[in-house]
Amino acid sequence: MTDLGAVTADDLVRARDLLLKPAPGHRRLPAEALREALVDLHEFWLTAHAGTAGVGSGAALVAVGALGRRDFVPGSDLDLVLVHNGRKDIDTVAEKLWYPLWNSGVGLDHSVRTVGEALRVAGSDLRVALGLLEARFLAGDQEVAERLITSARQQWRAGIRDRLDELADQAKRRWASSGEVAHRVEPDLKHGRGGLRDLQLVDALAVAQVIDRPGTDVEQARELLLDVRTELRRASGKSRDVLHAQEGDEVATALSMGDRFGLARALSSAGRTVVYAVDVALRSARAAAPRKGIGAFGRSALRRGPARRPLDDGVVLHGNEVALARDAVPSRDPGLLLRVAGAAARANTPIAPGTLTRLADSSPELRKPWPREAREELLGLLGTGPGLIDVVEAYDRTGLWGRLFPEWGAVRDLPPRDLAHTWTVDRHLVQATAQAARLATTVSRPDLLLLAALLHDIGKGRDADHSEVGAALATQIGERLGLWPNDVQVLSAAVRHHLLLPHTATRRDVEDEATVTRVVETLGGDPALLEILHALAEADSLATGPGVWTDWKSGLIADLVRRCRAAMAGEPSPRPEPLDASQQSLAQKVSLSGKPDVLIAEEGQTAVVTVVAPDRPGLLSRAAGVLALNSLEVHSAALRSHSDVAVDVFSVSPRFGSFPDPGLIREQLTRAIAGELHLSERLSAKERDYGGPPTDAPPPRVLWFDDEAAGAIVMELRAADRIGLLHRLAATLEGAKLDVRWAKVATLGGTVVDSFCLVPQDGDPLDPTRRRDIERAVLAAARGSPPGHTGTSGHRCVQPLADPVGQTDLPERGQRLGELITEQRPAPLVKTGEQRLGGGE
Repeated sequence: MTDLGAVTADDLVRARDLLLKPAPGHRRLPAEALREALVDLHEFWLTAHAGTAGVGSGAALVAVGALGRRDFVPGSDLDLVLVHNGRKDIDTVAEKLWYPLWNSGVGLDHSVRTVGEALRVAGSDLRVALGLLEARFLAGDQEVAERLITSARQQWRAGIRDRLDELADQAKRRWASSGEVAHRVEPDLKHGRGGLRDLQLVDALAVAQVIDRPGTDVEQARELLLDVRTELRRASGKSRDVLHAQEGDEVATALSMGDRFGLARALSSAGRTVVYAVDVALRSARAAAPRKGIGAFGRSALRRGPARRPLDDGVVLHGNEVALARDAVPSRDPGLLLRVAGAAARANTPIAPGTLTRLADSSPELRKPWPREAREELLGLLGTGPGLIDVVEAYDRTGLWGRLFPEWGAVRDLPPRDLAHTWTVDRHLVQATAQAARLATTVSRPDLLLLAALLHDIGKGRDADHSEVGAALATQIGERLGLWPNDVQVLSAAVRHHLLLPHTATRRDVEDEATVTRVVETLGGDPALLEILHALAEADSLATGPGVWTDWKSGLIADLVRRCRAAMAGEPSPRPEPLDASQQSLAQKVSLSGKPDVLIAEEGQTAVVTVVAPDRPGLLSRAAGVLALNSLEVHSAALRSHSDVAVDVFSVSPRFGSFPDPGLIREQLTRAIAGELHLSERLSAKERDYGGPPTDAPPPRVLWFDDEAAGAIVMELRAADRIGLLHRLAATLEGAKLDVRWAKVATLGGTVVDSFCLVPQDGDPLDPTRRRDIERAVLAAARGSPPGHTGTSGHRCVQPLADPVGQTDLPERGQRLGELITEQRPAPLVKTGEQRLGGGE
């Protein structure tokens, strides 16, 4: 008797390993060829082994899953069914089949069933039913295998109407868990929406004969997803399907696709193609699936087709889809393309695939300048809000959107360059337009707001400043649409300056008259343009991702707009608010005792931390270090003085859990001021605990601005985010004998923009030599070098002004646990009402 424990599939494993890692001198197989080779190898081994195991008359070995579909990738399990007609020795045969695979560690999902048993399980288990649709004969009695395969498909077709809801619900749960392939920074190639599981859903509906087989574009998307999955698993050596960002370049190189951004763009296109195919397939399946008790002939005789309800000239609602009226002639009606889109968006109803095909085949291009009716239809479409999104997606997948906007090609499926953005650039533009529609009543020119939202990032994807390129493209598009020349100029200016308000509000001191004057002069004193940019800043942030538009950022920009509007009208600037009673009381207490103190006032998910201490050099860096040590993310900070003591006010949120005990912060701050708490060492240890400094970080960069603050110079640091970065920077500037008038910190994904308003203590100008020295020290601090001074020298300039505390909001992403602000949320770190950088949307 054969010892099953001694029988192995080691020969299969060795051959598989040679395919994955060829011996020196042997060529590396491309992805598709590798899959074919793996399928052939496993089929050959299983066929040969099935014969020796006794699979023959009355039994068959059937492949399902990846081997059944012939898309076997590295690390795929073997999904096998041993189907039989009631053979008594089937258990013995099964053991001889499975044990060698188990003994060699080959992943195996197996079952042993009669045809009847398999069909009964498939009737109640959707996963089994879908698997049998992919079944393929490998070895043994082919008649038994074909009976299973044919019966499983017949059963699926007959019961498809009862399985549609279950099929759709299963897909929705999967999408909710795994996200979208097109828009995830790290997409799940198998389970994500637009991934390989969705293609299996489409295939299952095609087997049920309720939809046609997928077209060429869907098959190309399938091949790309399989190729990426193949190379991901070959490179990682692991059986996983989530493509991590750090693996993107290696996979892209293997597929000759340049870098990870080129790969991400191709994956986005593939994912969106699959999503569109799935949406159309599910709608078509519901319409085509037979009703219970009514055969194919009886259905046509007994049941009328869906009613046709007019929606617009030449447009009707047909069942659950928007379609062309019977007398509509797209080739003679240039505006029909936009009327169909507008009707579908207003009704929030999908457009029939046949209608899209007909429009794509016969709609003429709109000539320059567009007729007024077409321009009004476009503006009506852009103003529909959320309904716009699916319509643009459908038009773009079928080439119709590019016909309206040829410039769209450069941003189509273009991946974002930072983690703050949820969407590809083209989808972000549509999301921003949908958000802008909600704000239409806040501006005097809602038409220009909607167009600016649609075009504000249209200049991305080119090797130049996207705002400048976008302004030129906006001019080109505005003229093509037939806008008045003055309106073209406003549209172009809105695109050019769409980041002006968020960047200024979060990187500069909005209370500085120089800041307000610069914004007003940039906008040519145009209050209409100012209000368009205000609304656009909100729409842009809301469309960027969760948590980017916050009460803090909203208030900061609103304050800047209020000051600019007053300046445009010749009115005086608003006066800052003083410290509140509790802060003044604490300052008086510290003035008498000489001991530092802390006040924490919680406000929902944020808190205002007031640090009061005798005014001495180094307080800012120490306060920032203590907050970072307690995992408090700083949204904003203001430096003030009262009763001859320093009053630093920080708006913060806890990175984890609840707010720390004020007593702990007070104790640590006292020790830090006394030189008894080594903040640099503690923060470095904390960073190591959280995975260490960022790898493959972009080089830090310092920029100087001489005309953006009255009587001072603004220095900007752009660098990778680090725990304790603000502490190190503040200590470095203090050691360089610089007064920090205000500071702001903005975190965009893994990158920060820290702005400091600087005044030399000696009053001498910052000449080029001194700037170079400061720059070297700041860059060293950004790279993680401890400051040459912990803050015992140098001086923090405390403004004797009662500056209002800016409030900031923090996104989930920031990595600098103590002082960082949040991704795309400006968090100023030092000053009255200033906040971290915002923008970059």
